[in-house]
Amino acid sequence: MENELVKRLAWSGLVAGLGVVASIAAQRTAAVIWRRVFGEEPPE
Repeated sequence: MENELVKRLAWSGLVAGLGVVASIAAQRTAAVIWRRVFGEEPPE
């Protein structure tokens, strides 16, 4: 049972970590596109 709990916690941590990485990557990609399209810094 303890092994199952560790697996669930590891899975939750992995999903959360990938969510953070995906969010940062999406924001940086959007900023690059914004700069190329509008030639200025994106609004904050």
